[in-house]
Amino acid sequence: MARAEIAARTLRTDRWWLPPLTTFAGLLLISIYAAFRTFQGDYYWVDQYHYLTPMYSPCLTEECVPAASHFGQWFPALPGFLTPPVIIIPFLLGFRITCYYYRKAYYRAAWASPPACAVAEPHNKYTGETRFPLIAQNLHRYFFYAASVLLLINIYDAVLAFGTGLGLGNIILLVNVGLLGAYTLSCHSCRHIAGGRLKHFSKHPVRYWAWTQISKLNNRHMQLAWASLIFVCLTDLYVALVASGTISDLRFID
Repeated sequence: MARAEIAARTLRTDRWWLPPLTTFAGLLLISIYAAFRTFQGDYYWVDQYHYLTPMYSPCLTEECVPAASHFGQWFPALPGFLTPPVIIIPFLLGFRITCYYYRKAYYRAAWASPPACAVAEPHNKYTGETRFPLIAQNLHRYFFYAASVLLLINIYDAVLAFGTGLGLGNIILLVNVGLLGAYTLSCHSCRHIAGGRLKHFSKHPVRYWAWTQISKLNNRHMQLAWASLIFVCLTDLYVALVASGTISDLRFID
């Protein structure tokens, strides 16, 4: 049965354009901030309290502050304008870009493919994710593995900072890894790994339990995606402000 021919782009009368516009603005602002901080190459470590921003963790090059290199300095100083985060950003960015929620977000907001439900897209053809570069979306599971390792490193950083006492920065770092952990665990790939290929849940009660718990998180995947992304930036901003001497860390226990 053929589709009805409708001359109008959409019959929707609501402000359907507002969600993709808001998403585009949010992603653009976060991208600008992340790019600035990445290439600033400074104010990422608070030596007094051992706060390390997640945007620079792990810090693996020779230009890193030695105390901030918790896992050593594997690489020489990077040339030109390159800074330590460029080593880990491909994995973090790859995990976010190939995420099922973010695909929907930027497909609609940046590519208008489609911009909203029941709104025609401007493209003449659709090839899905079968051609370069979108075929790289199939790497999501492998980016999930890499992001999980980086999450464990961030947890280590947050725990290590408690060795100097307790301050607001400690709480912020702890909330940050909590949100990052919830977002990572809510990932569709994580859910599939836990129980997606099981044919008989009754024969695998532990994996079934894990699958059900992850499924609950997965229902909030969009909210966790935004909350974790925004809070990473806020965590980095707080560390940068303390490291630069702009503000002082609020201490509870020294």
